[in-house]
Amino acid sequence: MIKRWHIYLKEMYPVIPRLFLGIILFGVIYFFVLAKVSVASFSFGMEEVTGVLTIFFFLLCLRIADEFKDFELDSKLFKERPLPSGRVTKNDLKILAGISIAIMIILNVIFTRNLIPFIVLAIYGILMSVWFFAKKYIQPNLLLALITHNPVQVILNFYIISIVCNKYQLELFTLSNVLIACILYLPALGWEMGRKIKAPQNENEYVTYSKIFGYKRATIIVFCVFLLQAILIAIAIYDITSIYTIIGFALALFIYLFVTIKFIQNPTNDKINPKKVVPIYIYVVQIMLIGVILANYIW
Repeated sequence: MIKRWHIYLKEMYPVIPRLFLGIILFGVIYFFVLAKVSVASFSFGMEEVTGVLTIFFFLLCLRIADEFKDFELDSKLFKERPLPSGRVTKNDLKILAGISIAIMIILNVIFTRNLIPFIVLAIYGILMSVWFFAKKYIQPNLLLALITHNPVQVILNFYIISIVCNKYQLELFTLSNVLIACILYLPALGWEMGRKIKAPQNENEYVTYSKIFGYKRATIIVFCVFLLQAILIAIAIYDITSIYTIIGFALALFIYLFVTIKFIQNPTNDKINPKKVVPIYIYVVQIMLIGVILANYIW
């Protein structure tokens, strides 16, 4: 079973990149919250470790839930994947998910004092895994699935914010924290849409946003998501950084716009497909953001 877990994780949920994603997401929100309220000193302990591991295991559970939810479709379109190919069994994934859930519960009960946000996150995750008890309506409707499932990132963001607020005795529901949660939600929205945009010649029976809106409109919508994020970032960091930093974010967005235009003009160039470009842009912006926030402490 361990070998089969290794196969699954290697192909569907690579551990190191996903842990890195958890650290980046937690770190950006953690220091963003502290910077906005001018907390000068901070320390790391098991609360922070718990937060990062909860992100990692929660997203793993969502990935596993998707395997079960999309099994019939994957068996037709993605036969090479571990579960449809038979290289991993459903029982393997159930046990892996069970272990992940147990680890999250134990860590949050022992090391954090924010069980309510964790419980809310867990309940929402469970509802997602059963299509909010409306599978026949949500599963065939990609937009409805987006509306019901994607907001989990906002809840996850507030879970992280709650860890910071509990540790440093800060107010949780503030305009600043709502802004931070939204800023870090938009990359998830852009990623979810970007990974389901295909050039016309690559479309198949798999439902994509490019099939719904057309590849041009879908690509422009994703750009607008990142444009909104850039505006919110400028609003959020104007009091903790310089105008040159804001210009840096604007430059990154401009480069992304340039690539977007190139893809619209030539969708046959798979190297600039949003599915590949969006993750790169997201990582660049996230790293820039955490760099700006950390620089606020150094200087």
